[in-house]
Amino acid sequence: MTSYGITVMRGRILDIAAMAVQAERNGYDTVWSPEFYTRSAVVTLTQIAATTLSARIGSSIAYAVGRSPLTIATEARSLDEVSNGRLVLGLGTGTRRMTYDWHGTDPTAPATRMEELIPLLRRLWRLHEGPVHHEGRFYRVDVRPTAEVDPPVRTDLPIYTAGVNDRMVQVAGRVANGFLGHPVFSPDYVMEHVRPSIAIGAARADRDPAEIAVCGLVICAVGADEEQARRDAAAQLAFYTAPKAYAPVMERQGFGAAAAAIRDAFAAGDLDAMVAAVPDRMIDTFAVAGTPTQVRDQLRRYDKVLDHVIVYPPSFRMTAERCNAALRAAVTHATPR
Repeated sequence: MTSYGITVMRGRILDIAAMAVQAERNGYDTVWSPEFYTRSAVVTLTQIAATTLSARIGSSIAYAVGRSPLTIATEARSLDEVSNGRLVLGLGTGTRRMTYDWHGTDPTAPATRMEELIPLLRRLWRLHEGPVHHEGRFYRVDVRPTAEVDPPVRTDLPIYTAGVNDRMVQVAGRVANGFLGHPVFSPDYVMEHVRPSIAIGAARADRDPAEIAVCGLVICAVGADEEQARRDAAAQLAFYTAPKAYAPVMERQGFGAAAAAIRDAFAAGDLDAMVAAVPDRMIDTFAVAGTPTQVRDQLRRYDKVLDHVIVYPPSFRMTAERCNAALRAAVTHATPR
């Protein structure tokens, strides 16, 4: 049975944490925080952990680049402690440009980097069992505890990885517990490309692909005004389609021309044209948008496609007040109950 979570890009951390409480009451199984150049997933999740009681908390995603393995391991260990064992550690690298320009890190071979990192994190969560020494292609770690190390709340924290191209999707099958799908993955794309890629990765590591949870971020714009909801969804889709890195996946799904028009408008600084270049069929393919009844009906198309749906209210080109309203509407009307 498909379960539901919610993630929020914009807003004050205290407001997001307060809304997380309502989401938990309304039956959401998870509350997630993404990370961007204005948002720390770790800090946001710390506040959410303090206000919620039972919902799992997850990073959707935290950047695996720009942090050392020890920093990632200790942040996750601490988050799992304050949440009493409720953390799902979602990791990704972002695009090559983000890796290099934002984090000053070599963007070479991101999939191989992740496959080295994740087993290393699991070793670092077991420091109470002994020192960790690692000499790899991307990481060097030599941690020899000089004092008593208490065991963490959990030594096996669930790690979900994100990716867009096939090789990055395979990472989840090889080394992770779950996969976080991109907002521009349609249900058909998940079944025809994502799940097979996870299975390929799992086979290469002699794992059962059924053990890897397949999650997806689904742009969800809900309101009494159907057309406004659709415009909000279109804006968020334009935001995610603008990076050239996502051109191949858009081509595969039949939206190459629309994506090119969106990129051209973005390059020209014409945000109105960006949104206008999103066709209705693109909204219907990638997002759920409309009245509460319409949104609940549209969410059904992810049944038996995703193991976990992460509802994602829009925020691009919206005021802070409208972002909060979009979040409240999703928490209230896209609830699994």
